[in-house]
Amino acid sequence: MMTSMRLRPFFLLSLFALCFGMVQRLSTAAEKPNVLFIAVDDLRPELGCYGASHIQSPHIDQLAASGLLFNRAYCQQAVCSPSRTSLMTGLRPDSTKVYDLDTHFRKTVPDVVTLTQQFMKHGYKSIGMGKIYHGSLNDKASWDAYPTVRGRGYQLPETLAGIRERTKGLDVKKMNWRQRSKLTRGPATEMADVPDAQYRDGAIAERAIKSLRELKQSQQPFFLAVGFLKPHLPFVAPQKYWDLYDRRQIKLAENRFPPKNAPKIALTNWGELRNYSDMPAKGDLTDEQQLQLRHGYYACVSFTDANIGKVLDELQRLELDENTIVILWGDHGWKLGEHNGWCKHTNFENDTRVPLIIRAPGMQAQGKTSEALVEFVDIYPTLCDLAGLPLPTHLEGTSFKPLLSNPQRPWKPAAFSQYPRGRVMGYSMKTDRYRYTEWQDRKSGKVVDRELYDHQQDGAENENIAGQPDQKQVVKQLSAQLKKNWKGAVVPD
Repeated sequence: MMTSMRLRPFFLLSLFALCFGMVQRLSTAAEKPNVLFIAVDDLRPELGCYGASHIQSPHIDQLAASGLLFNRAYCQQAVCSPSRTSLMTGLRPDSTKVYDLDTHFRKTVPDVVTLTQQFMKHGYKSIGMGKIYHGSLNDKASWDAYPTVRGRGYQLPETLAGIRERTKGLDVKKMNWRQRSKLTRGPATEMADVPDAQYRDGAIAERAIKSLRELKQSQQPFFLAVGFLKPHLPFVAPQKYWDLYDRRQIKLAENRFPPKNAPKIALTNWGELRNYSDMPAKGDLTDEQQLQLRHGYYACVSFTDANIGKVLDELQRLELDENTIVILWGDHGWKLGEHNGWCKHTNFENDTRVPLIIRAPGMQAQGKTSEALVEFVDIYPTLCDLAGLPLPTHLEGTSFKPLLSNPQRPWKPAAFSQYPRGRVMGYSMKTDRYRYTEWQDRKSGKVVDRELYDHQQDGAENENIAGQPDQKQVVKQLSAQLKKNWKGAVVPD
C-alpha cells in the first residue's frame, strides 16, 4: 500500500507530461504548414498555364490557378545534379563546387544544412521519393525516410529483350552509373498500352498518395518531396497520353539553327540524346525524328501532369490542402530542336528558364502571375520564411515571400546561371531586357568570349550582338553588373 502511494505522484506526473506532449505536438502540427514539394525532371515552361495551348496539362494549370506562377524563374545550372544541389542547399554551384553528375556536395560542403534538414531541425517529418537529388547522389541526412519505388522505364517486350541481349553475361550492378546507363538505354521513345503504375512515375504517384495517408495520421508537420522522372529521356509513357496529341498538328522549332555569331563554346552536340539506340551518333535529326521526339515529350508532360493531379487530389481529399504549402518546379529547361539543339547543358534561355508555381496558406496572390526575376537559390529561404523557420546564415538566395502578397512589386534586377566547359566557365545573367554571358578562364578570370541577346528585339536569342560596336556601352554596363551582383542581386525596399 505504501509502495503504491509513493508511485502515484510519479505516475500522475508522467501522465501529465505525456498528455502535455501530445497536446503540444497537435498544436504545433496545427500551427505549422506542411510542405508538398514536387520536382519534375527536364520540364520546360511549355504548359497550358504558361500560354502553351497545344499542351494538355490541366492539373498543373489548376494548381497555377490557385497559386502564384513565376514567369521568369531560373535554375543555377542547366543539368540535373548541380541544379538540384543548388536548390536543396541554397548555394550556387561555385559555392557547392558541384558542376557535374558525379560529385556529391557532402565532399565539398560536408556540414551544410539542406532544406529538408532545416525543416527536420524544427519538428518536421521529412519524406522523399522518386528523384529529388540526382540518382545515386541522394543524401541520407536529408530524410527521415526515402521509400524505394518500384516500376520500370521501358515496357515493350522487344525493347526489354534488346537490353537483355546487350547486357548478357555482364554484371551491370558493379558498373558505374555511366556504363550502366549506356548499356540499358533502348530507343528514345516508347508507348505501351499499360496502366500508369507500371511505369515508374505512376508508381511514384501511388507511393506519394500512400505517404500522404500515413502522414495524415501522424499529427506531425511534414515535408513530403515527390520527384517525377518524366519528361526526362527516354520519352516513355502509356499510350493514352500519346493519343492526346495529333502528330499532324505538332510543329517543329522555328529556329533550328545556332544563334548568329554565337561562340562555339556556347553550343553542345547533345550527346545525352545520342546515347539512345535509335538516335544518330552524329549529324542532324530528320524532321520525322524531331516530330517523334516532340510527340514523346508532350506525352510525357501530360503523363506527369496526370500523376501530379492524383497527388493533389489526394491532398484535398484528406483535407490537408488548406494547411499545406505546395511548390512545383522543373529542375531546368530543355531544347526541343531550338538552335538545332536538344537536351540542356547550355546557358540559353531555353535551358535556364524553368517552371515554378507555389501555393501557400493565406496567400493573397491566388491565380496571379509574377514577372519578377527569381532563382532556385531563392526557394530554400522562401519555404523557411513561409513556415516561420529561421534562415541559416549560409543561404545565397532571397525569400520571395513578399511576392505572394504583391506579385508586381519591384524585385531583383537580375538572375544568374552558369555552365562549365572544361577550363572555361560561362557566367550568364538575365535582366529585364538582356541575357548577357561571359565565358571566363576558370584560373585567370580572363574573358575569352561573350554573348549578348536583346530579349526586347530577339526573344528567341537568334543573334549574339555582343560584338556589335553600338553595343559596346551595354556590354560594359552588364559586365560590371555581372561582377557586382553575382552572389545575388539586391531586392529594392
